[in-house]
Amino acid sequence: MTNPHKGRTGLDRIRHAAGYSLQGLTSAYLGESAFRQETWLAVMLVPLAFWVGQTWIETALLAGSVVMVLIVELLNSAVEATVDRISFELHELAKRAKDFGSAAVFLSLAVTGAIWAAALWHRFIA
Repeated sequence: MTNPHKGRTGLDRIRHAAGYSLQGLTSAYLGESAFRQETWLAVMLVPLAFWVGQTWIETALLAGSVVMVLIVELLNSAVEATVDRISFELHELAKRAKDFGSAAVFLSLAVTGAIWAAALWHRFIA
């Protein structure tokens, strides 16, 4: 059985995929307060990464870690939306799925914080 929504190819597929991605980013920004907060953090930190980073590798790690938080938050929001689509009923598996997504966001924030702390230490203190 083939998916009737998978018939596009070439530039038409790329154009539609870009549109769906923009819709996803817009929906996440408007509907998820955590994503909105992390977006504004990224707006401030990504440009700052070019000043704090002393090499292109440091800059890439600083900026990339911030973007990683946004990616993980989007995946967490997708898990939450899927679980909520299935049922709002309290269920142990639904709780586990949502907790796993939350833990992934927490770990991405912790890694980002550690990378930024190390870079700031290296740049201004060491």
